[in-house]
Amino acid sequence: MSPRLMGLPTQLAKFATRPLQQASPLAFLLPQFQQTRNASILASLSDNPTAYNKRIRRGRGPSSGKGKTSGRGHKGQGQHGKVPAFFNGGQTKDIIVHGERGGVNIFSVEMTTVNLDRVQSWIDQGRLSSKAPITMKELYKSGCISRPVDGVKILGDGASALKQPIHVVASRASASAIAAIEAAGGTVTTRYYTPSSIRRILDGETHSFLSERWARESGSEELYQIARVGRKKVWETCLERNHMKFRLPDPTKRSDIEYYRDPAHRGYLAHLLKPREGPSLFFRSSEERKSAAGTKKEKILPENRLW
Repeated sequence: MSPRLMGLPTQLAKFATRPLQQASPLAFLLPQFQQTRNASILASLSDNPTAYNKRIRRGRGPSSGKGKTSGRGHKGQGQHGKVPAFFNGGQTKDIIVHGERGGVNIFSVEMTTVNLDRVQSWIDQGRLSSKAPITMKELYKSGCISRPVDGVKILGDGASALKQPIHVVASRASASAIAAIEAAGGTVTTRYYTPSSIRRILDGETHSFLSERWARESGSEELYQIARVGRKKVWETCLERNHMKFRLPDPTKRSDIEYYRDPAHRGYLAHLLKPREGPSLFFRSSEERKSAAGTKKEKILPENRLW
């Protein structure tokens, strides 16, 4: 071996002990200093943020694809001027010929739905109590439903899973849910709510189902005695007992009043119906018409009438 190469391992060891910051002329002989490059950098290559302009430049030559007529085509109103939206060539408009389609129903309500099998699952987990009334506040606080907007509707899916009687107070309830709950020995009461009253209920500022009408028509002797003093005094007493700040509203629209007057919906205003009276405020029920048909009014003629 050449005497110049005999001292090579000693020199390599000497350079290996140096810090990495120091340059070494023999560093390329050491395998631990070999440079490696990952192929994934090819997928991360991109232009600078301001290197490319996505705006289409029209009329700047045929190479852009929008160079000759700039995408307007040949002749006609579309090239020489502007065409209004939904323009149909000057004849009768489509919206007049075919009418309006779609749109938004401003009278629709957004009900949060919950099925009976989910309610029973929450009861089995101990997150809901079957002994106390189940209202939207208990359903929301337990995580059974999301935050309601216009109310809560009880649906009858999984009705066979219901094991014990429950007492539900909700905005609406389907016929199958009402039948299943009452078959198990429970009760259903539908009550009118507004978005603002729902917000106050969830914040603990309003009772879930206590209303001014309930305070005035309650069978409690004490409330009856207070009612003689005044209507306002009754509600103040109820608020003091329940530590609430606001009262629940009652429906004012005809459709809402008729819904909560209907016993089939288990409305909380069903007790306002008179015998043989239907929930409608405009149409008379068949029983009302039958009862009115049996009585005939006798005409009373004036005394001075000659014929």
